[in-house]
Amino acid sequence: MSLTLRSSTSFINLKETKSFKTPDHFLVTICFAQMKPSCRLRARNSMSMSMQEAQLSRGQISITEGRNCEKMEKFHGLTISHNENNSRVPVFVMLPLDTITLGGNLNKPRAMNASLMALKSAGVEGVMVDAWWGLVEKDGPLKYNWEGYAELVQMVEKHGLKVQVVMSFHQCGGNVGDSCSIPLPPWVLEAISKNPDLVYTDRSGRRNPEYISLGCDSIPVLRGRTPIQAYTDYMMSFRERFRDYLGRVIVEIQVGMGPCGEMRYPAYPESNGTWKFPGIGEFQCYDKYMRASLEAAAEAIGKKDWGKGGPHDSGHYKQFPEETGFFRRDGTWNTEYGQFFQEWYSGKLLEHGDRILAAAKGTFHGTGTKLSGKIAGIHWHYRTRSHAAELTAGYYNTRNRDGYLPIAKMLSKHGVVLNFTCMEMRDGEQPEHANCSPEGLVRQVKMATKTAGVELAGENALERYDPGGYAQVISTSRADSGNGLTAFTYLRLNKRLFEGDNWRHLVEFVKNMSEGGRKIAECDTRGTNLHIGFIIDKNVEKMKEAALV
Repeated sequence: MSLTLRSSTSFINLKETKSFKTPDHFLVTICFAQMKPSCRLRARNSMSMSMQEAQLSRGQISITEGRNCEKMEKFHGLTISHNENNSRVPVFVMLPLDTITLGGNLNKPRAMNASLMALKSAGVEGVMVDAWWGLVEKDGPLKYNWEGYAELVQMVEKHGLKVQVVMSFHQCGGNVGDSCSIPLPPWVLEAISKNPDLVYTDRSGRRNPEYISLGCDSIPVLRGRTPIQAYTDYMMSFRERFRDYLGRVIVEIQVGMGPCGEMRYPAYPESNGTWKFPGIGEFQCYDKYMRASLEAAAEAIGKKDWGKGGPHDSGHYKQFPEETGFFRRDGTWNTEYGQFFQEWYSGKLLEHGDRILAAAKGTFHGTGTKLSGKIAGIHWHYRTRSHAAELTAGYYNTRNRDGYLPIAKMLSKHGVVLNFTCMEMRDGEQPEHANCSPEGLVRQVKMATKTAGVELAGENALERYDPGGYAQVISTSRADSGNGLTAFTYLRLNKRLFEGDNWRHLVEFVKNMSEGGRKIAECDTRGTNLHIGFIIDKNVEKMKEAALV
């Protein structure tokens, strides 16, 4: 008889043999079954546990093969060549957006505890969590509540995992994958209501409350503080509260620099149907602070008329490049005016990132914690000349110009890892009319980071549970063209991850990444079950073995 947690997790409360809940309230059934294993991944370890918790540790892992198991070099039937340098790529998993409640407490701590144990058993390196500005500094300027995050970090440490923490200075809600709403702090929203120009604005005057406009980075618009000062104070408070965990449990700080935590303009907002894939988006430079900057830049080169606003012929959110005068094949983007505007628009974004990362570097220097910055994987219209969707987001990348090398060099200046998305996407999966090339985009970014001497980490842009998505990440992780990946963060922990074959796919993916692309022998085509064996000695439970069968 063996205790089996089918297709989901490797944790159990031995006092309760019913069922338990993991994130999003999905049930995992514990059942007993007689099974004859054919291929076993065995993790041996011995440790003490309370009656409430069974904690897996990263013991020595060896593979023992059953009598009828043939050695195979394949990943769900997909052949992937080995990483030449066999470098290990640690895998992190993003936690749910609502991991911390609106009240500042850890959401569903019992379920989180079980989920972390499952991730540990799968060989995951750690987890990523958003430290929402709108939650932590909700009660007023300089009034920080880190208690929910402290409970999470302690729980993560207990399970022997690591944490990547995102300094999330943006709102949650209104973008791809946003499953909850966490606005900016109330006192910030109050300032915005009094001065709507504090947020990004498009040509039609539509305001976007996701993130404070970079145009007022250095202006004391937040009760006497500049936005950069507010971000710096926030990071310093975090440093002091978690000083004992930095570099040890908290291994990376991802510094938010825009909507979705990405260094970009909110050029393609999904809320209220404003934008729809694969629209080109719109320039976000019409708040009074951005307008003043553009005017000054135009006057400085003796072209005052160029400072009256952004391009008049750049179209609307949902249009295609060829439908506009600016982005079409031989459009205004490639004129002297177009080049001037793009250099100013993208340059402002680079300056914004430079300011925030300088503050972060000064805050976390000497703590042993890595810093990273996230760049969006805007792959639609990549195969056109103008790369319109990238331009409206602030990446001056065209057929004639590399827009990612300047970004990589800026990050390199501060020793910051470039975290890039869409690592799971293939060109052939994209609709032909969108002119996408995620693979070409990733190759370009890999070369840019190699040239700039900056580390590259990756994420998947959309939820993927299929072998093809994982195989593409494994292929991308190699250093055969440009930089390989130093880490990968999987999006995201939710109930679907534990359903059907999804958990088995994740376990095998993590194993592949940990071995630099080496394959796990796939011996049980019917599926994977996690078998947990326990020995109970009075009030102490000792884990003797965990086997993946």
